[in-house]
Amino acid sequence: MYKEDIEMAKKARLFSYSPYSNFQVGTTLRTKTGKLYTGCNIENHGIQGICGERTAFAKALSEGERDFESITVVGAKKGEEPTEECMPCGYCRQFMSEFVDENFKIYTLQGNEVKEYTMKELLPYSFKM
Repeated sequence: MYKEDIEMAKKARLFSYSPYSNFQVGTTLRTKTGKLYTGCNIENHGIQGICGERTAFAKALSEGERDFESITVVGAKKGEEPTEECMPCGYCRQFMSEFVDENFKIYTLQGNEVKEYTMKELLPYSFKM
């Protein structure tokens, strides 16, 4: 399915800066034209850390991308392989909803199985003006 996206997300999580949680998240954002952007979580000693999902979106948006197809999210403790689902947090769900439609796909890993969700499933009552 999106094997390339999963492998890229796994590699991106290795760049995570997460000295406080030791939980590394990697993402791969796919545009509708097939271009891929990666992201990872970046923590700091305050509360202004950034999740991998928003990192990938910021990279893509800052390069003019506006049409997105899917995001793949993987995460695990440092030194461990991602085996449990790593879902976008509420803040990321709301952030992403600004730039995608309700059919945007979110992929996660559970063991070796890829799970698929839509934005509508993960954020059924998004705040939109």
